[in-house]
Amino acid sequence: MNIEQLRNYCLSKKGTSEGFPFDDNVLVFKVLGKMFVLTGLQSWEKGEAAINLKADPDYSEELRTEFSSIRPGYHMSKKHWNTVYIDEGELETKLVLKLIDHSYEMVVKTLPKKLRDNLV
Repeated sequence: MNIEQLRNYCLSKKGTSEGFPFDDNVLVFKVLGKMFVLTGLQSWEKGEAAINLKADPDYSEELRTEFSSIRPGYHMSKKHWNTVYIDEGELETKLVLKLIDHSYEMVVKTLPKKLRDNLV
């Protein structure tokens, strides 16, 4: 997976926008204003691609136990966010996409019902 594939996949999800709310390096994807993916562009340029994804706390623990490329969220809540190191070669693209989907769904389910209904 490269940065353009990540970008296209995230933007294909309903209600998604992208931006740089922190600085020119951190690309953030939001669903209706709530973050579900963060990535540092410099990490992709260095061949050390990593993304931060929201996850259910129990699922996070399972993932961290099973995959050394999935660690507690860097500069994020360690309970609710994981950092997924894509370029370490352990994770298949299919799994990374599944984790992005999970992050999106975790955020969507916290939105008010009226907003969630607009995504259908």
